Amino acid sequence: METKTRTLLEKLLTGNRIALGQAITLIESKSPADQVEARKLISHLPPVKQAWRLAVSGAPGVGKSTFIDSLGSFLIRRHHKVAVLAIDPSSGLSGGSILGDKTRMLGLGRSPDAFVRPSPAGGLLGGVAGATYEASLLCEAAGYDIILIETVGVGQSEVTAQHLADFFILLIQPGSGDDLQGLKKGIAEQADLLVVNKWDADLISEAERTKAAFQLARPNKNREIPLVSSIEQKGFEHLWQVIIRQISQLDLIEKKNNRQVFWFLESTRRLVLACIMEAHTDLFKRLEDEIRNENMHYTAAIEEAMEIICHHYKL
Repeated sequence: METKTRTLLEKLLTGNRIALGQAITLIESKSPADQVEARKLISHLPPVKQAWRLAVSGAPGVGKSTFIDSLGSFLIRRHHKVAVLAIDPSSGLSGGSILGDKTRMLGLGRSPDAFVRPSPAGGLLGGVAGATYEASLLCEAAGYDIILIETVGVGQSEVTAQHLADFFILLIQPGSGDDLQGLKKGIAEQADLLVVNKWDADLISEAERTKAAFQLARPNKNREIPLVSSIEQKGFEHLWQVIIRQISQLDLIEKKNNRQVFWFLESTRRLVLACIMEAHTDLFKRLEDEIRNENMHYTAAIEEAMEIICHHYKL
């Protein structure tokens, strides 16, 4: 480990938020040299008390950012330290993040006991950024005991988020009863808890009807569906008691070990693919040109690429 990385680690372990931000920037870097240092940094993190990781998902417009701001502020008032990893849609041109979520978390942004980090999804399926798991480890090492992970909100592909968290919350909009069929597949099936947001103003009755409809549709009708108003910060005491009760029934050590296995395989696949693509740049460029010039069907290009690569690596 380089001296500057060791110094960064020392500062991180004191809870220094600037160092935490710099460490996350390091693990998000695409530079091969930075990636090596990032893995060394992660491998030198000491054992610490395990943080609770809560993933928050939901359709665009359901109010994820405001919900997280309200829930995080509620937890800070109860003497927790809260880190938020907000996954932003990536710019198609620059690959950077839009960073709109941070501007909607003004309550947490003002608290010295909160850390908010928007990160670009970078086109990765699953509604999460490629380095989100490692970022959560850094936050944990820096002393944050609650880590809230906000996913992009792109739909069924967000099931990957369950591999980041101990507990997966799906936010529902009032009046979304037409989406009941979604309970039988994808993201809704993976959720540990459904929460109806926007339980306020002229949506109170609609929110309560939506809760009743989803309760009837859920396979386990005994599971609660809390109502909250993120704007009015209403319902969060009850919500937190429900979360505590359900998390207390989980084997968090087993979840942690399963997470490590999943991200070992996922990260290795991503790194191996990047190495192969880089080693065969000329091949892929030639096949891309053939497809673009309509000289080859893309399926034939796949066959040729696989034949050459498998022969090269004796697969």
